[in-house]
Amino acid sequence: MRGFLASSIGVATAAALALPLALSTPALAVPSPSAVAPVTPAGSTQSLPLVPLGPSADRSPGVPGMSASPRLPETRGLTAREVKTFSLVGVVWDDASTELFGRVQVRTRAKRTAVWSDWQDVETHNSEHAADPDSAERGTGKVRGSTAPLWVGESDGVEVRVQAEPGATRSVSRLPQGMRIELVDPGESAPAAADGKNGGPADDPAGDGKGELAAVPGMTMEMAEASSANLPHVALGADEIPELNKADSTADAVFAADGTLAAAAAPYIGPRPRIVTRKGWGADESLREKGFVYTKTVKAAFVHHTASGNNYACKDAPAVLRSLYRYHVLSSGWRDIGYNFAVDKCGTVYEGRAGGVTRPVLGAHTMGFNTDSMGIAVIGSHTATPPPAAAVTAIARLTAWKLGLFGVDPRAKTTLKSGGANRFPKGAKVKLNVISGHRDGFATECPGKLLYNKLPPTRTSSAKLQGRP
Repeated sequence: MRGFLASSIGVATAAALALPLALSTPALAVPSPSAVAPVTPAGSTQSLPLVPLGPSADRSPGVPGMSASPRLPETRGLTAREVKTFSLVGVVWDDASTELFGRVQVRTRAKRTAVWSDWQDVETHNSEHAADPDSAERGTGKVRGSTAPLWVGESDGVEVRVQAEPGATRSVSRLPQGMRIELVDPGESAPAAADGKNGGPADDPAGDGKGELAAVPGMTMEMAEASSANLPHVALGADEIPELNKADSTADAVFAADGTLAAAAAPYIGPRPRIVTRKGWGADESLREKGFVYTKTVKAAFVHHTASGNNYACKDAPAVLRSLYRYHVLSSGWRDIGYNFAVDKCGTVYEGRAGGVTRPVLGAHTMGFNTDSMGIAVIGSHTATPPPAAAVTAIARLTAWKLGLFGVDPRAKTTLKSGGANRFPKGAKVKLNVISGHRDGFATECPGKLLYNKLPPTRTSSAKLQGRP
């Protein structure tokens, strides 16, 4: 993999070929304190250690005076209790390389009604949604093992139980060390820019090429860094990137190709869908690591489901995203949210990991195959629940556009080099569908059987949107 760190200004430098804006490295100019209003970080995370629940027998059969019953599986959790408001839960543990073999269940108390939910299962197999084993992101020492997150809505009470799978060996019947329940409050979205939707134009007021950007009220430097990665497609501080027709979308290829015309010369680029930016869904940019990491190109798109449940309204999707982001970064120890894009049940597309929607941003979504790929996550669980047609259509539209920027046919196959995972050894060259499910690169249920079954017609639809014969 050839990855590199870049400041947001380094990202936008290619745009100078088409715009008078001079965006030179190394950094954004710092606006005066009076020009930028303070932004209070949104959300919070409560991290509570899980304690032993009930008897934890460890008796050897056949020993005089000892029970003849086998060792009982370890059980940990929390008894029912009142806590600060939260909306998403997940369980984490110390060693990211240790798998949780067992069952995780939670029940929560709704804040508005004070009614306790039934017990809900939390998806335990989540390690495959992560950075590649030997990547810099994986080697920070911050990464922890984690379950999938579960969206429960605004709650103020929780009860947790985690039981190891019964097994013949002690290693199987034990739980990972350092287990904690993470209770995530997404907080409110950051305040809107001055006009209520988009920021003002970015320019170089001095005309000296020093990279100064006009300040947008309410934006921190971290917010400006993330937003500038999408220049010049939208103004600095934009809440959304508007959709484009097919003809206008070809212009995006210039910036995806660092200013060359090679990618733009290909006619097979789908119409750009409307994309809600990180600012639009209220990302707290102070949480993620600074700078961006890129791979060389985008050869494949891996489709996922977040496995966070379907109990959300479309209006709540930004809050779900803020919770997933916080869980990925603060609870799981990743540099940013793992997915490059997210799609809600109504078909709205959201910018995921920071670095620019036209750029080959290195994600942490498909362990072993994050290089030269992108990850698209449908918010929800689709093993037993069919994905909404609007979400499937959004995947087709998004892949037709983004893959088109890199000259890729959605119906084709491509070869990726494995970075190491449970299905393919490190270094193996693997032929995959350009639009693949997570399970194609890793032994997992993701993206759920019912979403996975929608991928063949999605490939056809995506190619048709690109205008391919």
